Amino acid sequence: MHQESFPNTDSQSGPRSQQRVASGGRSKVPLKQGRSLMDWIRLTKSGKDLTGLKGRLIEVTEEELKKHNKKDDCWICIRGFVYNVSPYMEYHPGGEEELMRAAGSDGTDLFDQVHRWVNYESMLKECLVGRMAIKPALPKDYREEKKVLNGMLPKSQVTDTLAREGPSSPSYDWFQTDSLVTIVVYTKQKDINLGSITVDHQGDSFRVETIIKDYSYLIHIGLSHEIQEDFSVQVVENVGKIEIVLKKKESTTWKSLGCPLENHNSLLPKKDTDLYYRKCQLISKEDVTHDTKLFSVMLPPSTHLQVPVGQHVYLKLTIAGTEIVKPYTPVSDSLVPEFKEPVFPNSKYIYFLVKIYPAGLFTPELDLLQIGDYVSVSNPEGSFKISQFQEMEDLFLLAAGTGFTPMVKVLHYALTGIPSLRKVKLMFFNKTEDDIIWRSQLEKLALKDKRFDVEFVLSAPPSEWSGKQGYISPALLSEFLKKSLEKSKVLICICGPTPFTEQGMKFLHDLNFSKDEIHSFTA
Repeated sequence: MHQESFPNTDSQSGPRSQQRVASGGRSKVPLKQGRSLMDWIRLTKSGKDLTGLKGRLIEVTEEELKKHNKKDDCWICIRGFVYNVSPYMEYHPGGEEELMRAAGSDGTDLFDQVHRWVNYESMLKECLVGRMAIKPALPKDYREEKKVLNGMLPKSQVTDTLAREGPSSPSYDWFQTDSLVTIVVYTKQKDINLGSITVDHQGDSFRVETIIKDYSYLIHIGLSHEIQEDFSVQVVENVGKIEIVLKKKESTTWKSLGCPLENHNSLLPKKDTDLYYRKCQLISKEDVTHDTKLFSVMLPPSTHLQVPVGQHVYLKLTIAGTEIVKPYTPVSDSLVPEFKEPVFPNSKYIYFLVKIYPAGLFTPELDLLQIGDYVSVSNPEGSFKISQFQEMEDLFLLAAGTGFTPMVKVLHYALTGIPSLRKVKLMFFNKTEDDIIWRSQLEKLALKDKRFDVEFVLSAPPSEWSGKQGYISPALLSEFLKKSLEKSKVLICICGPTPFTEQGMKFLHDLNFSKDEIHSFTA
């Protein structure tokens, strides 16, 4: 754990009499059933608010610390950090009495004599209330600068808008052991998940971007020491806390996390932030139709990125000395698991269905890439929100050509993640049978899952085609959009070439579907 910006802990110590601890070892107290270390760890991982501060970190004055000296309200300071140990009382092998001796005061010396071996940072990290306030003897500017570095945001830096709209602005902190450094982001929002956050370590720059509603919160630091390539990212969803655990290359104590880089600790409207790219390696490329291919790229080991359902990324190539960028919606590697085993089940791979246009600028270059070559991939973007799925009963998907790509993950998520779902129907418009992407998979999925139904519509069908034909029309739509129940909660997703989407939207409004019931994917 770091203590930069704190004077020597002794200057905050409580009465020296605390040091008189029985030197003959410690007596263990028998714990009640269900109060083992494992039970404690389970409790800390349950997302329960153990500090009573709903995930906020505060600066604690000595006067404030002294007030919390009762069994059900017991704060203890260890090395400049204040913990609420009340929830831990029943799990403490040394018993309540031992903890109560340091109640409302600095227990560092006591702790060092009895618990030197305990990794209290990880044991008690869910109980962290905050840090001891710095003695005002320090010059003001020094204090401000350090506070920013420690993730305590000076008020002036909080975006006015969010201060007005949101409950409180995000902050971060960090802790260390001999081998690990943990960065904790406190978003103070409930609907944060692994898709809300991207982490990149490139060269000396360590960058963590968290999307909070329509804002981007950035931690951007030149780390003070080297770390290994791989790190882990975890989210405690119901308190909106993110933990990023880095592995040190050498087990030295870091005096600081590092130096702030551009826009560090900033909270900006998402629309005002630039896209950030990382180079991804092409792992595989296979034909899906006569002109559409499935590309698989691998994220660098030093990147965490998960593209949320319904969102897209930008691929960037340098073509003739110019950077060209195109949006693509990632897909899964197949619709039906038995079609192929995932090459690798973890989230290091991103799949794209790409139609190659021989006369185009971008896709022929993409197609020329060899396995092992690199393409740059941006952070996720998009307006689709999973909350649109809440309590949804009927899902209708309208896709033309590669407008099918956003539907892949939407379809998968709907069938696996929405308990209220009764029916999913896809109407898939193409020119010829050869153009239908994943036709056999779609037919197989319809056989396998009774809730799913697919209809193919061709604009240039062969003479023997018995299915629907033509273009999107009110007649086709009114027949297709039959609800399973009169009052069903409905969502309609539409994607395809711009004329298709614009016409479809007009027809849907004419059929009296409201804005809230329609989502159009437009790149």
